[in-house]
Amino acid sequence: MTETPLRDRGKVGGPRPRWLPARLAGLRSETGTARTMTFDVPEWPGHQAGQHVDLRLTAADGYSTERSYSIAAPAEDARVSITVQEVGTGEVSPYLVENMELGDALEMRGPIGGWFVWSPSPEAPVEQPILLVAGGSGVVPLMAMVRERARSGSRAPFRLVYSVRDPGQVLFAPELAQHAQDEGVQVDLVYSRETPKDFARPAGRITARDLATPPDAGWPDDPPPRAYVCGPTAFVEHAIRTLLDLGYTNHNIRAERFGPSGG
Repeated sequence: MTETPLRDRGKVGGPRPRWLPARLAGLRSETGTARTMTFDVPEWPGHQAGQHVDLRLTAADGYSTERSYSIAAPAEDARVSITVQEVGTGEVSPYLVENMELGDALEMRGPIGGWFVWSPSPEAPVEQPILLVAGGSGVVPLMAMVRERARSGSRAPFRLVYSVRDPGQVLFAPELAQHAQDEGVQVDLVYSRETPKDFARPAGRITARDLATPPDAGWPDDPPPRAYVCGPTAFVEHAIRTLLDLGYTNHNIRAERFGPSGG
């Protein structure tokens, strides 16, 4: 995520995990202002899709600062991937996106959060359908869920509704196009400010029509779908209201929102 998340229900009991040394082992550009960073964390205990980490950067003069970022991919050995969207006036994200190089080190604490998570249920007769609703960089923890579905071989019906300002802001675009070809996965992009040429839907915020389950989706009536919503606070509140109007309940909506924190 681009900024410190404000959790709806992500807190769990017990002490915070301890700080661990982490070294940057992989870099991939996602857009002109975002990149995915993969860290080697030798003592990493593992994580679930939807959890996040705290990062701590310490300068030579001893000054340190911390930020929280969602984990972008399922657990893989002792590696942790995050995707960082640069905040122009921020203190941390410009360094992570523009300056941090392979081999550089920082400290990482996690995984954090136990409510905004998804894991497959292969033992269930019918796996629960999952609606993912993302605003901007809020797609990062939801992408971890899409990747976990593919990694685990789950057959849970998945639908991602992903709202961005314009085509240049789409994170993970090539991979999302690949996942959209998977059986049981649907990916719908919504552009709020500017659309690609000849795009059928006009620019605008997410509506009930965007979030309603298509009649031909083949989703079972039992169990009812669960929705995961992540993005800026105003986006999340609007999406939750829309889902409630569509018949979702607070019991089957899980939300994670973020607000300004200095980037």
